[in-house]
Amino acid sequence: MKRLTALFVLLSTIVGNNALFAKDKILFNRDIRPLLSENCFACHGPDEHERKAKLRLDIKEGGGFEDRDGVVAIIPNDPENSELVARIISDDEDELMPPKKSGKKLSPEEISLVKEWIKQGAEYEGHWSFNKPAKSVEPTINPIDHFIETRLKAQELNLSDPAAAHTLIRRISLDLTGIAPTSEEAKTFQAEYNKDPKTAMQNAANRLMASPRYGERMAIFWLDLVRYADSIGYHSDTNMNVYLYREWVINSFNANQRFDQFTKDQIAGDLLPNSTDEQKVASGYNRLLQTTEEGGAQPKEYVAIYAADRVRNISGAWLGGTLGCAQCHDHKYDPYTTKDFYSMAAFFADIKETAVGKREAGMAVATGQYKKRIEDLDNRVAELTKLTTVSSPEIAAAQAKWEKSVGSSTKPLLAKWHMIGPLPGGDPTNAFNKEFGPEKGIDPKAVIGGKKWQDRPDLTDGKVHNLGSAANSAWYLYRLIKAPQATQLPLSLGSDDGIKIWLNGKELLKNNPGRAAAPDQEKVTLELKEGNNQFLMKIINHGGGGGFYFKAKGNDLPPNIAKALSVDINERNDAQKKEIADYYLTISPTLAQTRSQISNLQKEKGELQKNLPKTLVSVSMKPRDMRVLPRGNWLDDSGQIVQPAIPEFLGKIEPGDNRANRLDLANWIVSPNNPLTSRAFVNRLWKIFFGLGISSNVDDLGSQGQWPSHPKLLDWLAVEFVENGWDIQHIIKMIISSKAYSQSSLVSPQMRENDPLNLLFARQSRFRVDAEMVRDNALFVGGILTERIGGRSAKPYQPAGYWRHMNFPARKYAHDNNENQYRRGLYTHWQRSFLHPSLLAFDAPNREECTAERPRSNTPLQALVLLNDITYVESARSFAERIIREGGKDSKSRINWALTAALSREGNEKEIKILSELQTKQLTRYTADANAANELNTVGIKVPPKDIPPAELASWTTVARTILNLHETITRQ
Repeated sequence: MKRLTALFVLLSTIVGNNALFAKDKILFNRDIRPLLSENCFACHGPDEHERKAKLRLDIKEGGGFEDRDGVVAIIPNDPENSELVARIISDDEDELMPPKKSGKKLSPEEISLVKEWIKQGAEYEGHWSFNKPAKSVEPTINPIDHFIETRLKAQELNLSDPAAAHTLIRRISLDLTGIAPTSEEAKTFQAEYNKDPKTAMQNAANRLMASPRYGERMAIFWLDLVRYADSIGYHSDTNMNVYLYREWVINSFNANQRFDQFTKDQIAGDLLPNSTDEQKVASGYNRLLQTTEEGGAQPKEYVAIYAADRVRNISGAWLGGTLGCAQCHDHKYDPYTTKDFYSMAAFFADIKETAVGKREAGMAVATGQYKKRIEDLDNRVAELTKLTTVSSPEIAAAQAKWEKSVGSSTKPLLAKWHMIGPLPGGDPTNAFNKEFGPEKGIDPKAVIGGKKWQDRPDLTDGKVHNLGSAANSAWYLYRLIKAPQATQLPLSLGSDDGIKIWLNGKELLKNNPGRAAAPDQEKVTLELKEGNNQFLMKIINHGGGGGFYFKAKGNDLPPNIAKALSVDINERNDAQKKEIADYYLTISPTLAQTRSQISNLQKEKGELQKNLPKTLVSVSMKPRDMRVLPRGNWLDDSGQIVQPAIPEFLGKIEPGDNRANRLDLANWIVSPNNPLTSRAFVNRLWKIFFGLGISSNVDDLGSQGQWPSHPKLLDWLAVEFVENGWDIQHIIKMIISSKAYSQSSLVSPQMRENDPLNLLFARQSRFRVDAEMVRDNALFVGGILTERIGGRSAKPYQPAGYWRHMNFPARKYAHDNNENQYRRGLYTHWQRSFLHPSLLAFDAPNREECTAERPRSNTPLQALVLLNDITYVESARSFAERIIREGGKDSKSRINWALTAALSREGNEKEIKILSELQTKQLTRYTADANAANELNTVGIKVPPKDIPPAELASWTTVARTILNLHETITRQ
């Protein structure tokens, strides 16, 4: 089927049929390269190790025009004397090319094509996707319509008529959000479309791309490319924490992040200057590959496996290439070498990870709902804190009373600490017993052992303070204690290790134990005289770290506040007044409730930060050596060590004196000089909106890929994408605003005969929507879809025992019993080895490898899923409830309402008759069998309504199941 393309049609042209390329000159890239690639390049292509006769047919300089002892493979304008022609038509099995043992053979039409190419001059071209794209013209109309209509006119064809309005709003809604429009949205669009079709399409596109659903829809195709999953894949296939990466992708699309930054964040987010948490989350891309926990696995082997996986994915997801084919030998069809493969792998040799074993939990990150809640808490704390810094007449009056009470209090006021030390003592005993000087009297200007007294206002009371690690040394700490009258002051003390204290020159305590400082190790009561009292403390450290604890019972004023209050109110300076006022605000009874609120909010924030979700991110370390592995053999260390580099034929990165890193790679990938990235991405965007790419092989733009049906259009879009700052939505809006996009998808007999694959885009495509969207729309029409961006993966209903063969450890699947049950399909837990069966039935990939294109099968199993899977039965029952409540009173009104809700259109006479008869028949059945009705109505966790008769609900559930099972319901057309 891949070869039933432009080549096939062109071959038909040569034998006389009027077809797609009837007026075109034969081109090497479009017409000759594909058949040579298929039949000849294995022996006469880029792989020099497998090349026969030193003849290379993929490039002009490959020897095809050389004279080899009178024999020339290709003689321009002379196919009769060209050895290439002689070999492909030979009757001699020893001479025939390709050899019979290859299993390949050129058809008569292909042989004629080669002859005609040589006859026309045998002109070579560089492969189209490796040439830098350029804009051939600047159209005056929508560029898409210009290129497509130009091609159609050459074939004497026209675009199809526009699709009906209800089809268009359904199409654009599914394409941009994955969710069908509501009846109201369809009605509004119809009214706008009747007035101005172009404006209606633009308004719809803008509205839908502004919806959070847009990012979710776009994320589906990107997660396929980067092989996102919730499990590690190999062996035990246990879970890994990466769902925050999925959330980042969704948010990036919703923010219309430019694709160049989108690329850099993922490949090298951790290497960006001042990297944000979000960019680190994005760098989790590098951790999405499959890994193993198998105990008997060889780490060295898996290091090689992981390196190869990353090369395959980076080339597949971003370049649309098959560099992975060069792991064991030079590429057979494209100019990728084995050295290119391992040089690309070297970019990722710095990623820190365990080769074999359990993955780490990852980095804690406040994103999504957590980030918003923390921001809300911070904002609220800031608001409340501001209230605690502003005085009022009421607070000022209370402060005045408080100052008087403090002034008349008998509580002593403690001044700040002064400290000198450490003073070496030789050994613990000598340091304890030696009098260094302060014992005889405090001299603030004294120099002891080369040290001076230091003011230490930072030594707050009630805390253990570390003094340093000087062994066999002593520190002295001194402070003034002012007592309004003679009184007692109980102290709680601690020391590391020995301690002595003096009050007014009298020694009150001496103890020299070995211990760590802690509260209440020593308790002493000071007999204070009225006025100033001198308190001196000596701390002796034996070894390790010295420290102390001091707490005066009943004294709760900071030293600076106590000192300021000791100054007469009329003599205080402005700084002292402010100190006192600011302090009072922190203890004012009037603000006690506010302070309590702040404390509670800070506690909540602390708990939230303690339980933040974790995600795997990239952490860079010293890069491992990367060797070329001969034939991909990880046991063979004879290959050369290579440095990080891009494929040689595409240029080189110039990192200066530094080793090139992942950021250099990302910068090259989105460089305007790279011909691959922009083409690959716009080609895949085009597929989303037309069902197939401009080059139909969206996974391979190399020689085995497909010549674009509209190469000038593909190049124009690729250049436009780059010139407009890699703006994804800009390209999407251009596509949607084209007449080509709005065409009907109806196929005439003439179209089916002349262009069965729709290569000319003379009509739109119709196709079943992706697996996730099939489920999403059933839930949405049923009115039970849970819409919330991000969060942990959900576990929908799943057949019992489906996981019974999962081991190491054995696991049982437990579906969600809350709103997570009804989340969108892209949030479904993605178990690689046992993909959710409903997704599997509709062709979702297991994401072991990069998936650029999902197959679309049509099987009886899909119908059985839609009829019997619990999700769809429950959705149908919920849909039935909506039909009964919102659809009117009579059967016809209800059926039309239901079809409009599901299909954006009313039913025709035949449809209404069939569904009405079905409902009547089922009502009779369920009226007679109440148990059957109750059994149907209780499927799923949603409780059935009590105000609707069970038989009526069951009968309309059957109608709803039928509508949800319609081909049209799950088809975008």
